[in-house]
Amino acid sequence: MDAPGGPHADSAQRSRSTGRSEERTVGAFVDFDLGARLAARLVPPGPAAGREEVADVVGALREAAAEAAGPVSATARLHRDPALAPEPPALVVDRASWARANVEAFRALLEPVVVPLPPAGRTARPGGRADRAATAVGRRTTGGEVGTLLAFLSSRVLGQFDVFSGVDSGGPGRLLLVAPNVLQTERDLRVVPADFRRWVCLHEEAHRLQFGANPWLRRWVTDQARELSADLLAQPRDLAERFGGVVRGLPDLLRGEQGSGAGVADLLQTPGQRERVRRLVAVMSLLEGHADVVMDDVGPQVVPTVATIRARFTERRRGRGSLDQVVRRLLGLDAKTRQYADGARFVRGVLREVGWDGLNVVWSGPGSLPSPEEVADPGAWVRRVHG
Repeated sequence: MDAPGGPHADSAQRSRSTGRSEERTVGAFVDFDLGARLAARLVPPGPAAGREEVADVVGALREAAAEAAGPVSATARLHRDPALAPEPPALVVDRASWARANVEAFRALLEPVVVPLPPAGRTARPGGRADRAATAVGRRTTGGEVGTLLAFLSSRVLGQFDVFSGVDSGGPGRLLLVAPNVLQTERDLRVVPADFRRWVCLHEEAHRLQFGANPWLRRWVTDQARELSADLLAQPRDLAERFGGVVRGLPDLLRGEQGSGAGVADLLQTPGQRERVRRLVAVMSLLEGHADVVMDDVGPQVVPTVATIRARFTERRRGRGSLDQVVRRLLGLDAKTRQYADGARFVRGVLREVGWDGLNVVWSGPGSLPSPEEVADPGAWVRRVHG
């Protein structure tokens, strides 16, 4: 799981000229290798556990992940595209390995994004000594920020389907299960460990099936994220001005008065960019809500205490302290929580009208994905798609 080195470092420095302007990839501005090392060093320690208990949770998660595919596919009425290569087994990781894996996912997503440099005269000459020095400092700073953020998040994620790693080479995504976080959460919730581990695996397997049954979706999500990133980075002057808006808006954000609750990054977007983000968030809400509904609908034959787990887990999402709520708001994690609830309401609403086969039309192409307004009004999506 260690971050690879040399080839990325070389490619990160590449730039190219296009007429009078010069462009570089995002890799020139982010030291991903530093981010991976820092993330692994800063992750908080996991819960105290003996060697036998660690072996038990790791083995149980591997087994639960392998057994989840059948019930998830049967419940969702989706089947993996047989033309795709077989999925590798789930990776059961510790916090440091999860953080390093996500640095690599960021690298895979962002490094190909091309950033136009400012015209000569507005800053140091592209490629000059001052430019190289500024870029080196900026790369380390940004890499440090990525590593620090992922170290913080490493204690909060139970599992994840990594969409971006391998997307350009045609490789499969990766299903990651974070063993210490699963162990800590099942202790905190006082739930049956075997049931909770199956429940977590059902959710992540649902994500893997969403992309495995609909291969176009992985490419679409990647392209949308890259286009938005390129757009945000394309206008340095506007971006700098919007940073001023962050400073002015921070007090309201801390008091929860920003409305959108999507974190500081939301303040860096123009109205047009914000609309693009809304559409992407609507799709993320669909993915998260669909996985939540599937994991709960698989039923007590697989997870006998599913109702208890869902009730306690939902209460845990709401019952955090004030400091934690501030941090979650700043990082956009409150928006993530709302994605689960909004998406689940959309999926449930569609299921009531047209059932699973009718819902699965949503995966037929980009035009069938719900708009932000349709996520809030499932009947509007049914009327548009099904007539």
